[in-house]
Amino acid sequence: MKVTEHIKKANGKTLFSFEIIPPKKGRNIQELYNNIDPLMEFKPPFIDVTTSREEYVYIDKEGLLDRKITRMRPGTVGICAAIKHKYEVDTVPHVLCGGFTKEETEYLLVDCHYLGINNVMALRGDAMKHQKYFEAAKGGHLYAQELVSQIQNLNTGKYLHDVVEADYKSDFCIGVAGYPEKHLEAPSLQTDLKRLKEKVDAGADYVVTQMFFDNKKYFDFVEAAKNVGINVPIIPGIKPIAVKRHLQLLPQVFKIDLPEDLIDEVDNCNNNKAVRQVGIEWAIKQSKELQEAGVPVLHYYSMGKSDNIKAIASEVF
Repeated sequence: MKVTEHIKKANGKTLFSFEIIPPKKGRNIQELYNNIDPLMEFKPPFIDVTTSREEYVYIDKEGLLDRKITRMRPGTVGICAAIKHKYEVDTVPHVLCGGFTKEETEYLLVDCHYLGINNVMALRGDAMKHQKYFEAAKGGHLYAQELVSQIQNLNTGKYLHDVVEADYKSDFCIGVAGYPEKHLEAPSLQTDLKRLKEKVDAGADYVVTQMFFDNKKYFDFVEAAKNVGINVPIIPGIKPIAVKRHLQLLPQVFKIDLPEDLIDEVDNCNNNKAVRQVGIEWAIKQSKELQEAGVPVLHYYSMGKSDNIKAIASEVF
């Protein structure tokens, strides 16, 4: 079932969903299941699975470093299929511009179609560590809006190079990212909203926001989005703070602001166990306010751990 269909079927009730990261190569998928199992009692209608782009590794060959490109966390589509089969829940693979050609994207989408996966999250992705700015792969997309257009074209039976006559079309529900505090590369929030509108106009069916810690930023973002003609569901993304260094790391990486009250509470903690509890309590408060406001889904960034997400969901759902 599509994400938008789950939202419609809920008839105003706020749903629970979360996002997981594929295990690194060489790790057992059971580790992933162990983190999913405790969250299934909250009946998520869908689970997102991230995609990691390629990165460089350096291999020592007789005293010389040989640079090779690899993906340390492959298998997004396979994991989606495994989760779908094991838990009988819909899955949402993340599809990136970064590191993929248009042809590779088409192959991935065809695989999803064959597996009965009909939701995808279309993202540009981040620049590689050695790049100052994002660069498209040769033969790939530079912007998420272009990726959305390719997926939407596939939904109408239009394949790359017009070499296929399709009589059985895909019907992907397309999610995209939104940024209540604007994308770090956008010159202004209004410009960022224009880019989001372009993605929706290209065929995006719903939006999931970047993490935020002040609900007013989400409410203002939703209102601003409506004012520019964005009328698809906007799902808030929630991440609980877990360690003290998040005070520096999250603003640095995601270019977001943290409320002073939250900063003070974390600063007063003597250890990361106390910080984790502060993060849980803050996310519970956030979640309850968002739920009372009637948001369609509360989407949690688990980052491979589920114990704090379970503690939050137990108080909210």
